[in-house]
Amino acid sequence: MSNHSQDTETSNSHAGGVQSVDRAISVLEILAHRGEAGVSEVAAEIDVHKSTAFRLLGALEARGLVEQAGERGKYRLGFGIVRLAGAVTGRLDITQQGRPVCERLAEEIGETINIAVMQEHFAINLYQVRGPAAVAAHNWVGELTPLHATSSGKILLAHMPAKDRAALLADVGLKKVTPHTITAKAKLENNLAEARERGYAFTLEELEIGLHAMAAPVRNQDGEVVAALSASGPSYRFTEERLYELSPVLIKGAEEISHRMGYLG
Repeated sequence: MSNHSQDTETSNSHAGGVQSVDRAISVLEILAHRGEAGVSEVAAEIDVHKSTAFRLLGALEARGLVEQAGERGKYRLGFGIVRLAGAVTGRLDITQQGRPVCERLAEEIGETINIAVMQEHFAINLYQVRGPAAVAAHNWVGELTPLHATSSGKILLAHMPAKDRAALLADVGLKKVTPHTITAKAKLENNLAEARERGYAFTLEELEIGLHAMAAPVRNQDGEVVAALSASGPSYRFTEERLYELSPVLIKGAEEISHRMGYLG
């Protein structure tokens, strides 16, 4: 085989791998939509030969993501899906329980409201409602943001056990995102201690020049801080004074979501 043929084969193999993943996901979506489907139906839906559909279903079955529904040659989603979904259901609950509170706060505060949780070394935004004045607000949903440079990240860090927080910060480092980002560990620790005492954290142009934000903790039924509720807006309008004035509104909103999550404190 020539080098050109080998290169082509490698390239085709890579493309085929990506295509198989795409097709496998399509199979899961078909079963989610239909409830049950046979090999022929799946093959027709994703426009492949029956043998290809059979191989895809077999691979998914081996991982517990699909299962055969009785003796009729039909397939349905398997319990492996529940295992995967279990990793996010808690977060989905926070979004669901937080939605009406976020919508109300966006009106009351007038700025963009977000719910964020910790994912590895980042804060990730799960849900956002724009305030009436935030016409061209950035969509933060799905974005991973640095913990030390965001109000949500700070509140999540502030409520971590000190040992875990120190290990995480040592691992990730304190990158200077803007000239205002706190990059000294002692200064950040003081800032986090103040946030715990005050009940909310804030950032003043620490993630983006011209952007101010504040965040309050959301607790689960065990009292653990599992999310942050934040309000953010342009620094010319959402001034430090305004943050301070509106902080009780945000804290109250975070407490309401916490109670909806089963927290009785």
